[in-house]
Amino acid sequence: MRVSLSCNFLLNFLYIVVFLQWYGPGRKRDFSPLPWSQYFETMEDVEVESENGKDISLIYCSGSHGPVLLLLHGGGHSALSWAVFTAVICSRINCRVVAMDLRAHGDTKVKNPDDLSADTMAKDIGKVVEALYGENPPPIMIIGHSMGGAIAVHTANANHIPSLLGLCVIDVVEGTAMDALNSMQNFLRSRPKTFKSLENAIEWSVKSGQIRNIESARVSMGGQVKKCEESTSSSGVSNSIGEGIIEEEEEEEAEEESNKKRMKEDDQEIKKECIFTWRVELSKTEKYWEGWFRGLSALFLTCPVPKLLLLAGVDRLDKDLTIGQMQGKFQMQVLPQCGHAVHEDAPEKVADALATFMVRHKFTEFKEGYLW
Repeated sequence: MRVSLSCNFLLNFLYIVVFLQWYGPGRKRDFSPLPWSQYFETMEDVEVESENGKDISLIYCSGSHGPVLLLLHGGGHSALSWAVFTAVICSRINCRVVAMDLRAHGDTKVKNPDDLSADTMAKDIGKVVEALYGENPPPIMIIGHSMGGAIAVHTANANHIPSLLGLCVIDVVEGTAMDALNSMQNFLRSRPKTFKSLENAIEWSVKSGQIRNIESARVSMGGQVKKCEESTSSSGVSNSIGEGIIEEEEEEEAEEESNKKRMKEDDQEIKKECIFTWRVELSKTEKYWEGWFRGLSALFLTCPVPKLLLLAGVDRLDKDLTIGQMQGKFQMQVLPQCGHAVHEDAPEKVADALATFMVRHKFTEFKEGYLW
């Protein structure tokens, strides 16, 4: 009996030690950024003609044969949000991946970055496809998340991709999206305005639940934030975590000279800290929000290609989508325990769902040796 009790005590003690090593307060998580090259094979600029001159779209690519998966990110994100998913899907099926930074997002450079209308963004995608493949593009499956999902539907509906195979929309439903617009500005105001470093931004994205997969956050947050072009020491903005806080203090006039010297020193320190801020001011795009989502259900259902709708949790389908699903007009799959960034939180589950969908429709085949 004593031996048994001693063994149990020892096992429990060892369990507690291991638990504290992995999960205890002394264990520090790695929030350092990861390079795009760990997930994509190439990165390149695509030059296209626009009304005001030439626009440059940045794309990331992987794969050499099979249908093209054209990936469109959500508002404020970038093509890097597809990084981990790309590595996973390329291990599942024969395919090529093209993930692009949309207008005014990431490192894409356009003459008129303020025009984020659904029509303009859909035309951008058609122009990039034409620049890449000419008049005879390969079979293309277009996949979009959130805003990118809405733009994918508009692109497909306008027939900007003549070789379109299928359409996959991730976590965007018209009714839910339209309801959420009323609270969007409050959400945007609740976010930190600046971050002390890229690592700080990655940490915030994970701890706030914006991205629940730390690996994806480490590669994708670099596409959401950028270094401030000018010092923000006098802007009075603050960071909710605390590390990136910059505040302006009011001083008495008698200490003006001393303060000038101190502020100059503070500015130098701020520049050393490499303050980061958001690449896209989403609050200024509000006039386009309704145009992205209004009428989306009807447009989605009228697209004549096979369609897949992936949702995080049980979403609220409107009448048209409910009837359409009952009639078998599209396939829907719910991926529970995910946040809004479904493809980042659960890249394996999204890749499995998409791979199965594409193989079922004979768009491609599973890779040799892959067990599904």
